[in-house]
Amino acid sequence: MHDYGQDFQHLITLPGIISLLTLSVLEIVLGIDNIIFISIIADRLPKINQQKARRIGLVLALVVRCALLFSINWITSLIEPLFHLGIYGVSGRAIILFAGGIFLLYKTWKEISEKIHCVDNEINSKKGSATFRSVVIQIVLIDIVFSFDSILTAVAISNNIIIMVSAVIISMMLMILFSGVVAEFINRNPGIKMIALTFLLAIGGILLAEAIIDSYNTTVTEGHKVELNKNYAYVALAFAMLIE
Repeated sequence: MHDYGQDFQHLITLPGIISLLTLSVLEIVLGIDNIIFISIIADRLPKINQQKARRIGLVLALVVRCALLFSINWITSLIEPLFHLGIYGVSGRAIILFAGGIFLLYKTWKEISEKIHCVDNEINSKKGSATFRSVVIQIVLIDIVFSFDSILTAVAISNNIIIMVSAVIISMMLMILFSGVVAEFINRNPGIKMIALTFLLAIGGILLAEAIIDSYNTTVTEGHKVELNKNYAYVALAFAMLIE
């Protein structure tokens, strides 16, 4: 049985606190794409329900992430191939990333198409067309997809469950506090919103690429495995927003 007491003792040491702060910052950075998606999808609700949907969705997402962290052995097992397509192994992680990428591309492209082809009064008339439950479910589903990066990063930095869960709680609480501010800023500035939507398209493509690379990596040795660096997408987003 895992010794949580020992994990807690390590947390209150200087190395433990440094690990917690480092991991919290990384969790926030990795949550940027998540909070942008949440801001845009919640905008389909009436104004009075938007903040409530964001908070409920993020709280449920926090519960899911913590549950996944306590099921870290199961998460690790998802990396192993479930079946093969020719020589390429397909893991549970690859399936989730691929499905998440398709979902994100579809939702984002639909939003961009409506923004390009609809005039303002048509867009405004569609607000409130989404149900509260559907928005919350979409927030939780996309967070599960984004959770894999978050959890694998946490495991790479610390194998201390208490530190990992604490970092996730800190990052998610900050997202809950500032999601409203971010949503208002994005929805108030059409140029920023279009950049955010384009960024989500890029993230959807990256998720698909990660799923394909995951299958490719089953055919090569450890030293020849390919890793996709998403930092380019984050730098491009920051640069585009700075120019805007």
